[in-house]
Amino acid sequence: MSNSSSITQFLLLPFTHTRELQLLHFWLFLGIYLAALLGNGLIITTIAWDQHLHTPMYFFLLNLGLLDLGSISTIVPKSMANSLWDTRAISYSGCAVQLFLFVFLITAEYSMLTIMSYDRYVAICKPLHYRTLLGSRACVHMAAAAWATGFLYSLLHTANTFSLPLCKGNALGQFFCEIPQILKLSCSYSYLREIWLLVVSAFVLFGCFVFIVVSYVQILRAVLRIPSEQGRHKAFSTCLPHLAVVSLFVSTGSFAYLKPPSISSPSLDLVVSVLYSVVPPALNPLIYSMRNQELKGALWKLIS
Repeated sequence: MSNSSSITQFLLLPFTHTRELQLLHFWLFLGIYLAALLGNGLIITTIAWDQHLHTPMYFFLLNLGLLDLGSISTIVPKSMANSLWDTRAISYSGCAVQLFLFVFLITAEYSMLTIMSYDRYVAICKPLHYRTLLGSRACVHMAAAAWATGFLYSLLHTANTFSLPLCKGNALGQFFCEIPQILKLSCSYSYLREIWLLVVSAFVLFGCFVFIVVSYVQILRAVLRIPSEQGRHKAFSTCLPHLAVVSLFVSTGSFAYLKPPSISSPSLDLVVSVLYSVVPPALNPLIYSMRNQELKGALWKLIS
């Protein structure tokens, strides 16, 4: 039996032990990673370059792109390197850093999505007060609050998780370091304080989810009252991408952490974890640019 003081590295769960499939995983992740870098990079550059996009909605979208780039860069390169070099190891300190950064960026992204739902609510339900409620200073403060929330939340969980004594080996049942997998290695009853912390966090996250749902119920009611079909179409066009991103983020994350233990298996856990940690950062730029004519126009001007 080992304890946390003697552990110098963790062993991550490999996607496969077959060399050909390991290389296939490397090339697949490389394609997804490059797509995420290209998509988010183009959106960030376009919003920063085009003066017409210097509005609250696009300011928050720029922050979302930065968070997506950070989250996928935290876990995918290490997984690609492990598959390429046929290894499973990640150092103890590397695991702590990866866990901190991933929780920080994912939490900040969820906070940013909550703020973006408020932005859409004010734009459609209270358009006359939009510039008052969402001035430049207010937008900067809200974005800073989202980043600070993610930082403090991650710092608390990372410090608490890695202070637990580990006495059940060093093999993690995931392709990156995450809290539930490290808790499985902790000694009996020593993980209860982190469990309580996660329960409290779940209530806070559920509160954000309720806020998003209530905002969109109000938005839907306001849109249905718009007399012109063109006005309704324009309102839906600005809301549907954000709603799609929220749905993808919440559904995959909820299924990953709330699925019944009876259907859990290493292969299913790997697939689900890819769906909530790797796929959204690559798809978000496509979702946001698909129906947004203003963003597509600015992007085309930048490229040409």
